[in-house]
This record gives sequence, structure tokens and C-alpha cells, in this order.
Amino acid sequence: MKDFLSIQDFSRLSGIGTSTLRYWDEIGLFSPALRNPDNNYRYYSPVQLTALNFVTTLSELEIPLRTIGELRNERDPENLLRLLEKHERQMDMEMRKLRRRYSIIHARQELIRYGIRIDEAQLSVLYREDKALILWPRNHYEEGDTFIEPLTSVVQHSDDHHINLSFPVGGYYDSLDSFISNPGRPDRFFSIDPTGNYTRKAGDYLVGFARGYYAEMGDLPQRMQTYATDNSLNLAGPLYLMYLHDEISSQDPSQYLAQACIAVAKPKRRR
Repeated sequence: MKDFLSIQDFSRLSGIGTSTLRYWDEIGLFSPALRNPDNNYRYYSPVQLTALNFVTTLSELEIPLRTIGELRNERDPENLLRLLEKHERQMDMEMRKLRRRYSIIHARQELIRYGIRIDEAQLSVLYREDKALILWPRNHYEEGDTFIEPLTSVVQHSDDHHINLSFPVGGYYDSLDSFISNPGRPDRFFSIDPTGNYTRKAGDYLVGFARGYYAEMGDLPQRMQTYATDNSLNLAGPLYLMYLHDEISSQDPSQYLAQACIAVAKPKRRR
């Protein structure tokens, strides 16, 4: 046995745990060079490290052990290339899912953190960066409708519009007048999605906040109008209504926190 290694020695040399080596032997994936007939102990040859590299490399890529076992005795460059190409496609799909999940997490963290630190009673003009959004189809209201009817209609056809409903959803109003006259009936909806087809342009925005369930704006629309008049602000629609805290982060609907913002247009230069 002097030219062979015990399973403990081979484990230390290869970096593969003894329990893993035993399991791979049991399923026929990677077996020792020989067994001691007296005690059935496993012994490995140092040259098996090369064969082991095939298993560990594909295992590191999370290729199923069954697939590795099937390819082990039939591998050639063409077979391996086909396997790697197939696995690459699967990984690409998984990475897209991970990127989408990351974007959802990032969008919600940003809103929640901002909602925690703001002074919700204050109206102010703040600078806002570009924000990518997916702008939903224009809403159509029948007499007596609330925001629920058009929202439900779009949700039922979200796949047709390539809308991921896990992203935060907000209300889009054509103007401040639209917000004042129908605060609970946005002209459209939007979702904060970095793959969006629409961009809220960077610039100065009049920003205000309101607490309460969806569409419960209190006196926020009137306060925004009064603030704009008192400060000689030239407001240019649309107005964006975004819930910083919603049912995802708050159990109490009365504590939902909405942010409304509308661009402050720069005065035209006199020639």
C-alpha cells in the first residue's frame, strides 16, 4: 500500500472532505483505486487527482452529479462544449432573475429609508435625479370608479405590458390640477423599474407627503397649490405620487406614506 493514499491523506491532498469522497464512491461517480480486502478501507492513487479535477470543476459549476457521472466515461471536447453551452444559458437566466430581485430590493430599500427620515409635514423644493419608470397604459374611468378598477384591469394583463408587479407602484397625474380635482384617480400608473420605458427627468421638484390608505391625500393637493402660489413657482406636470411605505412595509394602512412631486419649471430667459 505504500504507493497509495488513505482516504484521509487523499482528502488532505485534494481538499475534498472524506464524507464527500465516500458519497461519490457510493454513487459510482469517483471511486478509490482499490480497497484493502481485509478491512475494505479505501485507497487512492496520487494520479487520481487528475481524474478528480474533472469532477470538482464541473461540480463547482453546479452541474448536477448525475450529469457529471453520465459524461465521465463519454466525454470529449464536443460533448463537454454542448454541456457548457447549455449550462451557460441556464446561468444566464438565473443571473437575470437575480438582477431583477436585486433591483426590487434596491428600489424598496431606497423608498423605505427615505420615508423613515423625512419630515412629512414639510413642503419643499428638492432636487431629484433621473428615475427610470415603466409607464402603464392610460386609465379609463366609468362613473363611480375609483383607482381600483383600472389598476385591476392592468394587473390582469401585466404580462402583456411587461410589468413586474413586485416593483413599487405609483400614480401619474397629467398636472397638479388633475391631482387636485381627482387625487384618488391617477391618469396612469407607473412602476419603479430600472428597465423602464420612461424617465422622470432630473431637476427641481416641489415635494410633499401624506399619510393614509391609498387615495387618502388629505389636504396635500391644496397645500401644494398654495405653496406654489405663495412662492411664485412655475409648476410643470406631470405629478408623480409614490408610496414610500405601503402594505409591504406597514401593517397599518393608516400609516402608509405617500410622496407627491411635480417639476418646478425654470423661468424663461429674457432676450
